[in-house]
Amino acid sequence: MAAPWLLEIRGRVPQKAAIALGLLPILVLGFLWWFLTRGAYEERIIGYNILPSPGEVMKSVPDLLNQRELFRNTLVSLRRVALGYGIALCVVVPIGIAMGAFGGFSALLSPVATASGYIPIATLVPLMMSWFGTGEEMKVMFLALAFAISLLPMVIKSIDNVPDVYLRTANTLGATRWQVVRKVLVPVALPDIWHGMRVSFGVGWTYLVLAEVVVLSDGLGFLVANSQRRGPREHIYLVIIVITLIAWAADLVWEHAGRALFPYRRRTA
Repeated sequence: MAAPWLLEIRGRVPQKAAIALGLLPILVLGFLWWFLTRGAYEERIIGYNILPSPGEVMKSVPDLLNQRELFRNTLVSLRRVALGYGIALCVVVPIGIAMGAFGGFSALLSPVATASGYIPIATLVPLMMSWFGTGEEMKVMFLALAFAISLLPMVIKSIDNVPDVYLRTANTLGATRWQVVRKVLVPVALPDIWHGMRVSFGVGWTYLVLAEVVVLSDGLGFLVANSQRRGPREHIYLVIIVITLIAWAADLVWEHAGRALFPYRRRTA
Protein backbone atom coordinates (compact mmCIF):
# COMPACT_ATOMS: atom_id res chain seq x y z
CA MET A 1 0.00 0.00 0.00
CA ALA A 2 1.34 3.42 -0.96
CA ALA A 3 2.27 5.85 1.77
CA PRO A 4 -0.74 8.09 2.55
CA TRP A 5 1.33 11.27 2.07
CA LEU A 6 2.59 10.28 -1.37
CA LEU A 7 -0.35 11.73 -3.31
CA GLU A 8 -1.89 13.83 -0.57
CA ILE A 9 -2.50 17.44 -1.57
CA ARG A 10 -0.03 19.57 0.35
CA GLY A 11 0.81 16.54 2.44
CA ARG A 12 3.76 16.53 4.82
CA VAL A 13 6.48 14.14 3.74
CA PRO A 14 8.57 12.54 6.53
CA GLN A 15 12.15 13.78 6.59
CA LYS A 16 13.76 10.44 5.74
CA ALA A 17 11.33 9.89 2.90
CA ALA A 18 11.97 13.42 1.61
CA ILE A 19 15.73 12.76 1.57
CA ALA A 20 15.22 9.48 -0.26
CA LEU A 21 12.91 11.06 -2.83
CA GLY A 22 15.37 13.90 -3.36
CA LEU A 23 18.25 11.49 -3.94
CA LEU A 24 16.29 9.33 -6.36
CA PRO A 25 16.48 11.59 -9.45
CA ILE A 26 20.18 12.28 -8.75
CA LEU A 27 20.89 8.55 -8.67
CA VAL A 28 18.86 8.00 -11.84
CA LEU A 29 20.76 10.75 -13.66
CA GLY A 30 24.06 9.34 -12.42
CA PHE A 31 23.14 5.88 -13.68
CA LEU A 32 22.09 7.23 -17.08
CA TRP A 33 25.35 9.17 -17.31
CA TRP A 34 27.34 6.01 -16.58
CA PHE A 35 25.23 3.85 -18.91
CA LEU A 36 25.47 6.23 -21.88
CA THR A 37 29.26 6.68 -21.55
CA ARG A 38 30.41 3.20 -20.50
CA GLY A 39 32.94 1.17 -22.47
CA ALA A 40 35.58 2.11 -25.02
CA TYR A 41 35.29 5.39 -26.93
CA GLU A 42 34.04 3.76 -30.14
CA GLU A 43 31.44 1.63 -28.31
CA ARG A 44 29.71 4.40 -26.38
CA ILE A 45 26.16 5.53 -26.99
CA ILE A 46 27.28 9.15 -26.51
CA GLY A 47 30.80 10.01 -27.67
CA TYR A 48 33.57 11.33 -25.44
CA ASN A 49 33.62 14.71 -27.23
CA ILE A 50 30.03 15.27 -26.17
CA LEU A 51 29.94 13.68 -22.72
CA PRO A 52 32.92 12.15 -20.85
CA SER A 53 32.21 9.33 -18.42
CA PRO A 54 31.87 9.97 -14.66
CA GLY A 55 35.19 8.18 -14.07
CA GLU A 56 37.00 10.37 -16.59
CA VAL A 57 35.57 13.49 -15.03
CA MET A 58 36.67 12.46 -11.54
CA LYS A 59 40.18 11.59 -12.75
CA SER A 60 40.62 15.16 -14.01
CA VAL A 61 40.02 16.69 -10.57
CA PRO A 62 43.73 16.98 -9.59
CA ASP A 63 44.53 18.76 -12.85
CA LEU A 64 41.69 21.23 -12.29
CA LEU A 65 42.83 21.89 -8.74
CA ASN A 66 46.51 22.34 -9.48
CA GLN A 67 47.11 23.46 -13.07
CA ARG A 68 43.85 25.37 -13.51
CA GLU A 69 43.89 26.85 -9.96
CA LEU A 70 40.29 26.04 -9.11
CA PHE A 71 40.43 27.53 -5.60
CA ARG A 72 41.89 30.84 -6.73
CA ASN A 73 39.37 31.20 -9.56
CA THR A 74 36.53 30.27 -7.23
CA LEU A 75 37.55 33.01 -4.79
CA VAL A 76 37.72 35.51 -7.65
CA SER A 77 34.16 34.64 -8.70
CA LEU A 78 32.87 34.77 -5.12
CA ARG A 79 34.41 38.22 -4.69
CA ARG A 80 32.65 39.48 -7.82
CA VAL A 81 29.34 38.02 -6.68
CA ALA A 82 29.69 39.53 -3.20
CA LEU A 83 30.54 42.99 -4.54
CA GLY A 84 27.79 42.93 -7.13
CA TYR A 85 25.21 41.74 -4.65
CA GLY A 86 26.29 44.27 -2.05
CA ILE A 87 25.90 47.11 -4.55
CA ALA A 88 22.47 45.82 -5.58
CA LEU A 89 21.29 45.64 -1.97
CA CYS A 90 22.45 49.16 -1.12
CA VAL A 91 20.59 50.61 -4.10
CA VAL A 92 17.52 48.42 -4.51
CA VAL A 93 16.33 47.85 -0.95
CA PRO A 94 15.79 51.56 -0.12
CA ILE A 95 14.15 52.14 -3.52
CA GLY A 96 11.90 49.11 -3.11
CA ILE A 97 10.83 50.18 0.39
CA ALA A 98 10.06 53.70 -0.85
CA MET A 99 8.05 52.38 -3.81
CA GLY A 100 6.11 49.98 -1.60
CA ALA A 101 5.42 52.59 1.08
CA PHE A 102 4.69 55.75 -0.89
CA GLY A 103 2.35 55.97 -3.86
CA GLY A 104 4.27 58.90 -5.33
CA PHE A 105 7.52 56.95 -5.53
CA SER A 106 5.66 53.98 -6.99
CA ALA A 107 4.05 56.08 -9.71
CA LEU A 108 7.39 57.73 -10.49
CA LEU A 109 9.52 54.59 -10.76
CA SER A 110 7.08 51.79 -11.66
CA PRO A 111 7.38 52.27 -15.44
CA VAL A 112 11.17 51.96 -15.28
CA ALA A 113 11.02 49.01 -12.88
CA THR A 114 8.44 47.20 -14.99
CA ALA A 115 10.33 47.78 -18.22
CA SER A 116 13.59 46.54 -16.70
CA GLY A 117 11.96 43.22 -15.88
CA TYR A 118 11.44 42.52 -19.59
CA ILE A 119 15.02 43.26 -20.65
CA PRO A 120 17.03 40.10 -21.44
CA ILE A 121 19.99 40.27 -19.09
CA ALA A 122 22.42 39.08 -21.77
CA THR A 123 21.70 42.15 -23.90
CA LEU A 124 23.06 44.38 -21.14
CA VAL A 125 26.60 43.03 -21.52
CA PRO A 126 27.54 45.37 -24.42
CA LEU A 127 26.04 48.28 -22.49
CA MET A 128 28.09 47.48 -19.40
CA MET A 129 31.22 47.17 -21.55
CA SER A 130 30.62 50.60 -23.10
CA TRP A 131 30.12 52.16 -19.66
CA PHE A 132 32.75 50.37 -17.57
CA GLY A 133 35.19 48.93 -20.10
CA THR A 134 36.23 45.30 -20.12
CA GLY A 135 37.85 45.03 -16.70
CA GLU A 136 36.74 44.04 -13.25
CA GLU A 137 34.29 46.95 -12.92
CA MET A 138 32.22 45.71 -15.85
CA LYS A 139 31.82 42.22 -14.40
CA VAL A 140 30.86 43.48 -10.95
CA MET A 141 28.40 46.06 -12.27
CA PHE A 142 26.82 43.57 -14.65
CA LEU A 143 26.21 41.19 -11.74
CA ALA A 144 24.90 44.08 -9.62
CA LEU A 145 22.41 44.95 -12.35
CA ALA A 146 21.32 41.32 -12.70
CA PHE A 147 20.77 41.06 -8.94
CA ALA A 148 18.94 44.39 -8.81
CA ILE A 149 16.47 43.59 -11.59
CA SER A 150 15.37 40.39 -9.87
CA LEU A 151 15.35 41.83 -6.32
CA LEU A 152 13.42 45.09 -6.79
CA PRO A 153 9.92 43.66 -7.47
CA MET A 154 10.23 41.29 -4.51
CA VAL A 155 11.09 44.11 -2.09
CA ILE A 156 8.15 46.15 -3.37
CA LYS A 157 5.79 43.19 -3.01
CA SER A 158 7.03 42.49 0.52
CA ILE A 159 6.10 46.02 1.61
CA ASP A 160 2.79 45.89 -0.27
CA ASN A 161 1.82 42.65 1.48
CA VAL A 162 1.95 44.14 4.99
CA PRO A 163 -1.65 43.93 6.28
CA ASP A 164 -3.48 47.25 6.58
CA VAL A 165 -4.44 46.47 10.17
CA TYR A 166 -0.86 47.27 11.25
CA LEU A 167 -1.00 50.63 9.51
CA ARG A 168 -4.36 51.53 11.01
CA THR A 169 -3.16 50.58 14.47
CA ALA A 170 -0.02 52.71 14.08
CA ASN A 171 -2.03 55.69 12.82
CA THR A 172 -4.46 55.31 15.73
CA LEU A 173 -1.52 55.47 18.14
CA GLY A 174 -0.32 58.69 16.52
CA ALA A 175 2.71 57.39 14.62
CA THR A 176 4.23 59.66 11.98
CA ARG A 177 4.70 58.42 8.42
CA TRP A 178 8.41 57.80 9.02
CA GLN A 179 7.64 55.87 12.18
CA VAL A 180 5.15 53.78 10.22
CA VAL A 181 7.84 52.97 7.67
CA ARG A 182 10.64 52.30 10.16
CA LYS A 183 8.70 50.58 12.93
CA VAL A 184 5.80 48.93 11.12
CA LEU A 185 6.27 48.36 7.39
CA VAL A 186 9.93 47.36 7.36
CA PRO A 187 9.91 45.12 10.48
CA VAL A 188 6.75 43.29 9.41
CA ALA A 189 7.98 42.88 5.83
CA LEU A 190 11.54 41.94 6.79
CA PRO A 191 11.05 38.13 6.63
CA ASP A 192 9.60 38.46 3.12
CA ILE A 193 12.37 40.86 2.12
CA TRP A 194 14.89 38.31 3.37
CA HIS A 195 13.23 35.61 1.30
CA GLY A 196 13.36 37.91 -1.73
CA MET A 197 17.05 38.50 -1.11
CA ARG A 198 17.59 34.75 -1.02
CA VAL A 199 15.70 34.16 -4.26
CA SER A 200 17.37 37.04 -6.09
CA PHE A 201 20.79 35.82 -5.01
CA GLY A 202 20.07 32.49 -6.65
CA VAL A 203 18.81 34.18 -9.81
CA GLY A 204 21.75 36.56 -10.06
CA TRP A 205 24.26 33.77 -9.40
CA THR A 206 23.17 32.11 -12.65
CA TYR A 207 24.63 35.05 -14.60
CA LEU A 208 28.13 34.61 -13.18
CA VAL A 209 29.44 32.61 -16.14
CA LEU A 210 27.96 35.11 -18.59
CA ALA A 211 29.76 37.96 -16.84
CA GLU A 212 33.08 36.15 -16.90
CA VAL A 213 33.13 34.65 -20.40
CA VAL A 214 32.83 38.03 -22.11
CA VAL A 215 36.43 38.90 -21.27
CA LEU A 216 38.40 35.79 -20.35
CA SER A 217 40.84 36.47 -17.53
CA ASP A 218 39.93 34.44 -14.43
CA GLY A 219 37.00 33.08 -12.48
CA LEU A 220 34.79 30.03 -12.85
CA GLY A 221 33.32 31.29 -16.13
CA PHE A 222 36.84 31.57 -17.50
CA LEU A 223 37.50 27.94 -16.56
CA VAL A 224 34.37 26.79 -18.39
CA ALA A 225 35.18 28.75 -21.56
CA ASN A 226 38.85 27.83 -21.51
CA SER A 227 38.07 24.14 -21.06
CA GLN A 228 35.62 24.28 -23.96
CA ARG A 229 38.25 25.82 -26.22
CA ARG A 230 41.42 24.05 -25.15
CA GLY A 231 40.21 21.06 -23.14
CA PRO A 232 40.04 18.88 -21.30
CA ARG A 233 36.28 18.73 -21.67
CA GLU A 234 35.96 17.00 -18.30
CA HIS A 235 36.70 20.32 -16.61
CA ILE A 236 33.53 21.85 -18.04
CA TYR A 237 31.39 19.39 -16.10
CA LEU A 238 33.51 19.69 -12.98
CA VAL A 239 33.20 23.47 -12.91
CA ILE A 240 29.44 23.23 -13.49
CA ILE A 241 29.25 20.87 -10.50
CA VAL A 242 31.32 23.32 -8.41
CA ILE A 243 29.05 26.23 -9.34
CA THR A 244 25.97 24.19 -8.47
CA LEU A 245 27.38 23.06 -5.12
CA ILE A 246 28.35 26.61 -4.15
CA ALA A 247 24.88 27.90 -5.05
CA TRP A 248 23.28 25.06 -3.09
CA ALA A 249 25.46 25.71 -0.04
CA ALA A 250 24.71 29.44 -0.21
CA ASP A 251 20.99 28.72 -0.35
CA LEU A 252 21.28 26.56 2.77
CA VAL A 253 23.05 29.42 4.55
CA TRP A 254 20.27 31.81 3.54
CA GLU A 255 17.64 29.34 4.77
CA HIS A 256 19.21 28.65 8.15
CA ALA A 257 20.01 32.31 8.72
CA GLY A 258 16.38 33.17 7.98
CA ARG A 259 15.18 30.60 10.50
CA ALA A 260 17.51 32.04 13.12
CA LEU A 261 16.56 35.66 12.43
CA PHE A 262 12.81 35.09 12.12
CA PRO A 263 11.89 32.09 14.32
CA TYR A 264 8.39 33.47 14.83
CA ARG A 265 7.69 33.17 11.10
CA ARG A 266 8.62 29.48 11.25
CA ARG A 267 6.31 28.83 14.20
CA THR A 268 3.35 30.49 12.51
CA ALA A 269 3.97 28.91 9.10
